[in-house]
Amino acid sequence: MTISLPLGFRAHVTNVGIKDATDDFTLVIADTICSAAGMFTQSRFAGPSVVVSREHISSHTAKAVVVISKNANVATGDMGMSNAREVVAGVSSALGCEAHDVLIASTGVIGRQYPMDKVRAGLASLPADPQGKSADDVARGIMTTDTVSKVAECVVAGSTARVVGVAKGVGMIEPNMATLITMMFTDAQVEPGGLNSIFQRVIAKTFNCVSVDTDTSTSDTAIVLASGAAGNVDLSAFESALYEVALSLTKQVARDGEGAEKLIEVHVDHARDYEQAKTIAKAIVNSPLVKTAVHGADPNWGRVAMAVGKCSQYLDVNQERVVIRFGAQEVYPTQVNEHGLSELSTYMKGADVRIHVSLNTGSTEATVWGCDLTDGYVRINADYTT
Repeated sequence: MTISLPLGFRAHVTNVGIKDATDDFTLVIADTICSAAGMFTQSRFAGPSVVVSREHISSHTAKAVVVISKNANVATGDMGMSNAREVVAGVSSALGCEAHDVLIASTGVIGRQYPMDKVRAGLASLPADPQGKSADDVARGIMTTDTVSKVAECVVAGSTARVVGVAKGVGMIEPNMATLITMMFTDAQVEPGGLNSIFQRVIAKTFNCVSVDTDTSTSDTAIVLASGAAGNVDLSAFESALYEVALSLTKQVARDGEGAEKLIEVHVDHARDYEQAKTIAKAIVNSPLVKTAVHGADPNWGRVAMAVGKCSQYLDVNQERVVIRFGAQEVYPTQVNEHGLSELSTYMKGADVRIHVSLNTGSTEATVWGCDLTDGYVRINADYTT
C-alpha cells in the first residue's frame, strides 16, 4: 500500500545523474509557507547543506525541502558552499519562492563536489508546479546504501490530520541531535514555537536513541513541516502521532543498518536519571562484543555486564543490585545453567533481540535501538567508494 503526503504537500523525484541511474534529486514543496523545525548534526565537519538549512530554518518557517542523495557535498570548501546555495537558488527560482524558504539536505560520499553540470540541468527542468503525492517515492529518492525505503504515517487522534515521515540511513549513525536524514510532514496546524518544542522532545526519545556504528554523520538532518491544511489539532495528540512516526522510522533505520540481520533493543530502567539510563543503554548497544554475540546467537551475556561496568563514572551502579535479562529471561544475578544458555541462544536467533537491564539506582528509564555487527558491514564499508 502506498502512502501519500499530507494535504498541502507535493513532490518531485527524479534522477539527475549524481552517481548512477537511480533517483537522486528529491523535492517536497508546500502550497503555503509552513511552520517548520529542524535539528542537525553537531559534527565540526558539518556540510554546506546543514549550514544553509540551519540559517533558513532559524525563522521556524519553510516552504520546500530539496535532498540530493549519493553525494554529501562535505569537506568541499567555498566551492561546495557556493554550490549548495546555487541549488537552493535554483529551486526557489523554479518554484517562485524566496531562497530562505528552501531547506536542503545531502547524503553520500564525503569530499566530492556536486557534478554541477548535471545538477544545473536538473534544476533547469524542474516543474514550476510539482504534482507528485507519493511519500514512498520521496523515501526512495533519498536512499544511498539503504536496502529498503523507510516511510511511516499516523493519524492525529480526534482529527483528520496526518503525520507522514520518511528517513534514510544505514551507516555512520550515532546521532547527537537527530540522525541521518529524516523529513516529516503534517497537515495539522501547529504554530512554529510549539512545533519546535514538540519536535525536540520527540527526537530526543527516538532518533537520538539509535546507533548503528557509533559514527556521527557530517550531514545529519531532521526536519518537520506543518502545512495547517487539516486545521487545528490537540497538541498532545499531535505529539503522540509525531512520536509514533519517528519511533517507527527509528526502528526501520536500526533494522536496516549496514549488513544488519537483527534489530537490538536495549531497555535500561530503575536508573538514577535519564542521562544515566541512556548512556548505559548506548554502551550496551554500541559494544562490538555485544553486537557480534547477538549476530552469532552466542549466549555470552557477560558482555552486557562488561558494557554496564565500563560506565565507571557512575559510582552508584553496584553489580550486586544490577539485573540483566534477554527478553523475559533473567541471566544475572540468577545462575544460568546449560539449559538456560541453550534457551538464551534460541532466543538470540530471532530477528529482534531485547536486552533489559535494571540498575536499581533510581526510577528512570530509557530505550535505545541498534543492530548486530556482521561481516556484511565490514564488506560494505571496506568497498564503499570502490
